[in-house]
Amino acid sequence: MADLKSTFLNVYSVLKSELLHDPAFEWSDDSRQWVDRMLDYNVPGGKLNRGLSVIDSYRLLKEGQELNDDEIFLASSLGWCIEWLQAYFLVLDDIMDSSHTRRGQPCWFRVPKVGMIAANDGVLLRNHIPRILRKHFKGKSYYTDLLDLFNEVEFQTAAGQMIDLITTLEGEKDLSKYTLSLHRRIVQYKTAYYSFYLPVACALLMAGENLDNHVDVKNILVEMGTYFQVQDDYLDCFGDPQTIGKIGTDIEDFKCSWLVVKALELCNEEQKKVLHENYGKPDPANVAIVKTLYNELNLEGVFVEYESASYEKLVTSIEAHPNKAVQAVLKSFLAKIYKRQK
Repeated sequence: MADLKSTFLNVYSVLKSELLHDPAFEWSDDSRQWVDRMLDYNVPGGKLNRGLSVIDSYRLLKEGQELNDDEIFLASSLGWCIEWLQAYFLVLDDIMDSSHTRRGQPCWFRVPKVGMIAANDGVLLRNHIPRILRKHFKGKSYYTDLLDLFNEVEFQTAAGQMIDLITTLEGEKDLSKYTLSLHRRIVQYKTAYYSFYLPVACALLMAGENLDNHVDVKNILVEMGTYFQVQDDYLDCFGDPQTIGKIGTDIEDFKCSWLVVKALELCNEEQKKVLHENYGKPDPANVAIVKTLYNELNLEGVFVEYESASYEKLVTSIEAHPNKAVQAVLKSFLAKIYKRQK
């Protein structure tokens, strides 16, 4: 795994160098240094799970055949395209949410002299993806399918972000609209498609598969993405900030979190009143009251039950899949996230 990660990081260096010498633009030292620093700050800093899982998935689809250097490079490049997409979303998300930290360091727009230049950096990050695809995949039979895939998933993610943002609109804070079905829609579009379906879809295209034949795989991965986000919502409140690399702000931000949806389902009228009065307020005292209520409702226990039921359901769906190689891909994804702490 360490070896795979170092190979993967080497590919990042190659792609970055190509982008910093892209012939479509006349580079100055200043512009090259800016993009170099911006990329290093935002692209390779995370866990790299999405990117690495393209290589893992492709390897499993090849059923034990040794991958050649070219295949490893191409699978890694697609993995990095997903990491670039993630960086683009996060840079802009952090501005929209007025966040302070990301991956244990200040958000990019909080860095001195960056500020709102970060908005354009986000646009640049997004535009690097088709540059990478054009350079390395233009001659491939699945090139247009890749472009379509990235465009569609980006649209779905942006639309998911929109539902999330308009749901938490200032001045229209109405907890009663927060339901499991709304939570599910936000999660499906904002997270599941790009984090779970996209890496596997990239590997399937590289392996010569037609994505129209794998709608069942997409459905299972979207379920997995929903489960992943529920874990994220749980960790935002109950996780250790040192471990997860950020300080959770879902309560202050009035987020349609799984925890608040479950709390609304489980609480009595008195508790509901407490929730309505304190949820979405920036004061730490209000946040503490909400957390106390979550503990009274034993949401940790409710989550543990949800986690085990979801796991069972996913295993059953995966084992019903006719293709053993695809089963292996789905099982490896599930193993990575089950009972995670960060």
